[in-house]
Amino acid sequence: CLNKSRQFSSVQPTPDTAMILAAGYGLRMRSHCDSLPKPLVPVGGKALIEYPLALLERAGVKRRVVNVHYMGQHIAEYLQQRGGETMFSEERDLLETGGGIVHALPLIQRDLFFVLNSDVLCLDSTPPVFQQMAAQFDVARMDALLLLIPLARATGYEGKGDFCLSPDGVITLRDEHKPLYVYSGIQLLHRRFFDGAPNGAFKLGQLYQRYTKEPAFMGRMCGLVHSGDWLHVGDGHGVAEAEAYLARQTENV
Repeated sequence: CLNKSRQFSSVQPTPDTAMILAAGYGLRMRSHCDSLPKPLVPVGGKALIEYPLALLERAGVKRRVVNVHYMGQHIAEYLQQRGGETMFSEERDLLETGGGIVHALPLIQRDLFFVLNSDVLCLDSTPPVFQQMAAQFDVARMDALLLLIPLARATGYEGKGDFCLSPDGVITLRDEHKPLYVYSGIQLLHRRFFDGAPNGAFKLGQLYQRYTKEPAFMGRMCGLVHSGDWLHVGDGHGVAEAEAYLARQTENV
C-alpha cells in the first residue's frame, strides 16, 4: 500500500480542498464550550481551529468546507473575518462525522480531499505533512489514507490506541500484541470511500470498520505515520497539557 521509495515531490499535486469538521457540541470540554464553540476555544493564545488552518495554508490548500451546527454562526463569522475561500455546510440536525461529510460532498466537488477535525493540534513536519500524504496516496489502490501517531508519542491521549499497521502500510484491526497507533484526526479521502454509506447521521468509525473487516474493502485504507508532534485536546485535561507543551516550546525558542 505504501511505496517507501516514492519521493515527496511532484508525484501528485496536493489536493486543493479540505473539509474541517466543526459541528460538534464539545461535550467533553463543556467548561470551555458554554460560551464558545469548541473550534474557537483558545489554546496557546489562539483559537483551536487556527492549528488545522495553519497546516492547510502551509501546504497551499486554499478551498475549505466547514460543517457547522452548535454555535455555527460564531464559527462562520470568525472564518469570514479571517478571509480565504470558505464554504459552510450547515447541519440543521447533527449528522456526526460521517454523515456530515456526505452532506457536504456537493460543496466539496472533488474526488480527492483532506478531512480534518477542528480540534487537531498537529505540529507540521518537513516536507509539510499534507504534501507527504498527497505523494503517498495511490488513487488506484487506496480509498483512504489516515495520518497516524504512535501511541507512545500521543501527548495528552489517554486511550489504548485505534489501529495497527501491516508491513505494507495497510490499516488493520487493533491488536495489543502489535505496535498501536492513534488516529490523528487528519485524513485524505477519495469520495468513493462513501459509496454505499448510510443515510443521515453516522460516525466515520462505521466505515473504518468495514475497511478492516469486510474482504471487499480490506487493503484500501492505509496509514502514514506522522514524524512530528501531536497533542490530544479533546477535553479540559488535554487543553491543559497542550498549553503546558506550547509554553515549553516557546521557552526553548
